[in-house]
Amino acid sequence: MTQAEIKLCSLLLQEHFGEIVEKIGAHLIRTGSQPLRVIAHDTKTSLDQVKKALCVLIQHNLVIYQVHKRGVVEYEAQCSRVLRMLRYPRYIYTTKTLYSDTGELIVEELLLNGKMTMSAVVKKVADRLTETMEDGKTMEYAEVSNTFVRLADTHFVQRCPLVPANENSDTGPPPPAPTLVINEKDMYLTPKLTLVGKGKRRRSSDEDAAGEPKTKRPKHTDNKEPIPDDGIYWQVNLDRFHQHFRDQAIVSAVANRMDQTSSEIVRTMLRMSEITTPSSAPFTQPLSSNEIFRSLPVGYNISKQVLDQYLTLLADDPLEFVGKSGDSGGGMYVINLHKALASLATATLESVIQERFGSRCARIFRLVLQKKHLEQKQVEDFAMIPAKEAKDMLYKMLSENFISLQEIPKTPDHAPSRTFYLYTVNVLSAARMLLHRCYKSITNLIERRQFETKENKRLLEKSQRVEAIIASMQATGAEEVQLQEIEEMITAPERQQLETLKRNVNKLDASEIQVDETIFLLASYIESTMKRQ
Repeated sequence: MTQAEIKLCSLLLQEHFGEIVEKIGAHLIRTGSQPLRVIAHDTKTSLDQVKKALCVLIQHNLVIYQVHKRGVVEYEAQCSRVLRMLRYPRYIYTTKTLYSDTGELIVEELLLNGKMTMSAVVKKVADRLTETMEDGKTMEYAEVSNTFVRLADTHFVQRCPLVPANENSDTGPPPPAPTLVINEKDMYLTPKLTLVGKGKRRRSSDEDAAGEPKTKRPKHTDNKEPIPDDGIYWQVNLDRFHQHFRDQAIVSAVANRMDQTSSEIVRTMLRMSEITTPSSAPFTQPLSSNEIFRSLPVGYNISKQVLDQYLTLLADDPLEFVGKSGDSGGGMYVINLHKALASLATATLESVIQERFGSRCARIFRLVLQKKHLEQKQVEDFAMIPAKEAKDMLYKMLSENFISLQEIPKTPDHAPSRTFYLYTVNVLSAARMLLHRCYKSITNLIERRQFETKENKRLLEKSQRVEAIIASMQATGAEEVQLQEIEEMITAPERQQLETLKRNVNKLDASEIQVDETIFLLASYIESTMKRQ
């Protein structure tokens, strides 16, 4: 765990949950697993506040707990899970593109609340969608429920582990902490709910249609019917989203290298194996060309012969994204996920070198990567770059850890005159170094955004007050002249300052998302490589 990652986790926790939760979370990330009283003592926070902070972190899967032999419960922060909070906007946007506004709001609610029952999500989303609709239109619970079932079927949402039923029936003393278990067969099984109803709009006044104030209304909480899915909680399956992002990156890479038809064939292969292949597998399940042909989208009118030619081209490509694993069924094909991630990570490194050091440095990097090991003289000759320039570029990349130097002595004394010095590229260590820099970049971007907002806090508050007044006056049917007078409360220089702030914040937000895409590719490659070793 590097200092850059710890600092970034701390900023993310503070931004999402506030100071107390950030204090507890950052302390656990720095120190590792600790019991409750030690956390309270070390952070100088009251026991009650620590309990509440831990509840929030456990609810959002950012902290796990385990019971030791002596019955002590220790809490441990999940740093990798905290860093995934950077990707929340991307998860939500992806669901919007796949399952429209309803899917977007379902995932948004689950990410905001950590864990929720299906019935609670459906009702909340239906209410939110009804509020955005025109008067007289409402969103049916059944429609939202169907979208939720589709999300579960494609594994984008999954059940949370439960306390087993037999644990509560034991006659002995209860355990210090419950043991949560989940049956893999039930993980994506939605409960049979018959939710009948429509979304409700919030009332603008405190009185209902009958004119009875809220405070005088009798409460009927005791007569509530039991919730049919009580105790069955759901959460977002982030690994499934990562699998989707990886597949999209592979399809995009194939489209750039070859053409749109090739990318559509690869997309079809990935879609066929997305549920059957685990997210950490190095290969997809083998698929026959006949199966691929039958599963192609309706709009693609290509013959079986043309498909076989495309598959042969993809299998013969030096990048080896697609491999042939057999000849049955017209030929069995797999997608080499690990090699695809390695190619994407290498392309990212090349792109960074080209932007930072220029095209000549990128040429040297590609050359060393291709030839594995080269002496300085060989680099000069192969790259066709003058000796002085080649030396400068090699040392520049060496000092930045993009390439490394390997010594091969002819004699045991390691005398420089009798030693070969070979330049080589260790893609894994270069990817780790670049990932570390990406974490630093995102930390700087978040800090800059917070600084910009803090500097203009007074102006932002004034703008929000004016907007609230205008909105309330429009609701009561105010005249245009009155609205214009309120708008003139913000002067022209202030309006210009607000525009500049908005533009700067948007740029910083876009930069965060772009850097996170690089983080995702590099982290996926490192994780895939570590699993193979």
